[in-house]
Amino acid sequence: MELKSVTIERKVERANLASVMKSGSLDVLATPQMIAWMEEAACLCLDLEDGQTSVGISMNTSHDAPSALGATISITAKMTEVQGRKVLYDVEAYDGKTCIGKGKHARFIVDAKKFLSKVYPD
Repeated sequence: MELKSVTIERKVERANLASVMKSGSLDVLATPQMIAWMEEAACLCLDLEDGQTSVGISMNTSHDAPSALGATISITAKMTEVQGRKVLYDVEAYDGKTCIGKGKHARFIVDAKKFLSKVYPD
């Protein structure tokens, strides 16, 4: 699998605020939302075969600076290593020139049907 990097941009909307997501009391970008965007960018790096998907297995991030309602956040996931079905990434999020978060992420490539059968057996 080719190592790729993907950058996406997302605007901080009301639904993305810590006060709304209940991850804090302030009207700033919620950490869980920043992490979800990092995972979204990581997923977009993958060229999967039919029937495959990926699941997040670890995320180690810091959320280093606040972002206001209306801010445009640039999120990058860079594949750093592929270990069989395990894919490792460096992830970063920027509000303009300010790095607001960074970390390491890992995903595992799975067969979607087989994976779901563990949760929803026949």
